Amino acid sequence: MRILITNDDGINAPGLAALEQVAEELAGPEGEVWIVAPAFEQSGVGHCISYTHPMLIARLGERRFAAEGSPADCVLAGLHDVMKEALPDLVLSGVNRGNNAAENALYSGTLGGAMEAALQGLPAIALSQFFGPRNYGRTDPFEIARSHGAQVIRRILDTWPDERPDYRLFYNVNFPPVPAAEVKGIQAARQGFREGTRFSAEPHLSPAGKRFLWIKGGDQQQRTAPGTDAAANLDGYVSVTPMRADLTADDALEALQATL
Repeated sequence: MRILITNDDGINAPGLAALEQVAEELAGPEGEVWIVAPAFEQSGVGHCISYTHPMLIARLGERRFAAEGSPADCVLAGLHDVMKEALPDLVLSGVNRGNNAAENALYSGTLGGAMEAALQGLPAIALSQFFGPRNYGRTDPFEIARSHGAQVIRRILDTWPDERPDYRLFYNVNFPPVPAAEVKGIQAARQGFREGTRFSAEPHLSPAGKRFLWIKGGDQQQRTAPGTDAAANLDGYVSVTPMRADLTADDALEALQATL
């Protein structure tokens, strides 16, 4: 198997090293793992692409490249430049430092990379590590991905449905905020909604008196509804959420058509 991996935490992020280990296990001795990742951190950029300016790409080693762009840019670079002679069988994005459950999925550069791969017609999976009091600050914060990641991905690949030419599936995997030995299993889950939890802007003054705004996230320990991603994670389960780039609100479409 040929696998392309990327992330949004940057080429030197420990989560990318963990994903490389998982990808090597999946690819096997006859396979290949290629890395095209952002040269600098790109957290929160979503599905942004560098549409109005070029990006520098540099070869750092065998099958290892850094690009001055977003995760979606890196996927485009991988498919249309680095691996254009022989495309990957699978694209993996992560392992993100922090969860991409609930509303975080909409901002996530990690998911942006997987989404771009799906739009390019390739199987893609985004992987993120939830943090909380039971696992934050551990020596290896990505131990769950290292020990469970390959198994989770194999199970997703085994159940991947045949698809028509359309907005293709990609999968959002979130590892729970517990030690690896305490993972209870894997749950298929909808994207959740953290009620009352939103991003915000917090003003600060610099030593020179200049006013700056920091973007601030909400309470990540807020539970979502049963059967959804963050609820499964907080209960100790790996959540797997199938997604598409189609943003149509089907529940509202029929009523709107009748009205218009």
